[in-house]
Amino acid sequence: MPVTLKDVAARAGVSRSAVSRTFTDGASVSRKTRIKVEDAANALGYAPNALASSLTTGRTKLIGLIVNNFQNPLILEVFDLFTRGLQDRGLRPLLVNLSDATDPAASVRMLRQYSVDGVIVASSTLPSSFAVAFKRAGLPVVHAFGRPSVSPAVHVVGIDNVACGRMAAEALLQRGYRRLAFLGGPEAATSTQDRAAGFLDALRARPDVAVSISFASAYTFDAGRAEMQRLLASPAAEAYFCGDDLLAVGALTAIAEAGLSVPQDIGLIGLNDMEMARWQNIGLTTIRQPVAQIIDAAIDLVVTTIQTPDRPAENRLFPCQVIDRATLR
Repeated sequence: MPVTLKDVAARAGVSRSAVSRTFTDGASVSRKTRIKVEDAANALGYAPNALASSLTTGRTKLIGLIVNNFQNPLILEVFDLFTRGLQDRGLRPLLVNLSDATDPAASVRMLRQYSVDGVIVASSTLPSSFAVAFKRAGLPVVHAFGRPSVSPAVHVVGIDNVACGRMAAEALLQRGYRRLAFLGGPEAATSTQDRAAGFLDALRARPDVAVSISFASAYTFDAGRAEMQRLLASPAAEAYFCGDDLLAVGALTAIAEAGLSVPQDIGLIGLNDMEMARWQNIGLTTIRQPVAQIIDAAIDLVVTTIQTPDRPAENRLFPCQVIDRATLR
């Protein structure tokens, strides 16, 4: 039989309410009683029931983690860091898959059923309306990898995608490329729009540079490969800024299938610096997004917002850097 709160109380020689207070954050209990209860609990192998505790405190310690692109290997790293970061703070993740989701209201209803204490939207492709819907429902929310704004409606943690677009253009110009192209993800994604805008902005004052833009259907390997195959049917650019590492790896495959080589015939630069970009057979030059810092900041913001619900929304943006490998000359 599992050890109960009653068993601990009997062994410690205290009331059941004293045991309950000992395991309730912020509850008043004397040091002497706490030591007796903890010693009894350790001896019996007792662990408090988190669900029962939530009925007393009104807090489930559940944080809804909203993700919508499980085809991208970066999500595995994001999920790993988020779950460990939440658990280290005594919180529990509730993973919600919103792939192909279009209705924020349905997502709000789902998370309300589980009485989550807060929500982290971890997506660069879900529109900001999803995060805003959670806030309007009274849920503390942070949009990780979201689009910053001058007056954000919710907390946003991520990178300046416009600056990353400029960074990619400057990296290609420095290496002598003059026929450049942007191969983005879904055209409707704000991350795609901002990366394209920064890329074009950096090249606007360069009449000696030819530039083109195209979009893949998704941030996936297959979509990147298919779009590069289409592009290679016409005269190709000298170098491509792929708006995601997975797109870049797909493009790299299509280039090799066409009998061309990287970087001798075509140069590639990606964005994210996911694990496979570092693999020796890929060696992708890319722009590193500080994923661990973004996730840590997102968790910090959702925790502080739970404690202070009227905290003003803010942007927290982290700098990126070009990581040189083998796909640019």
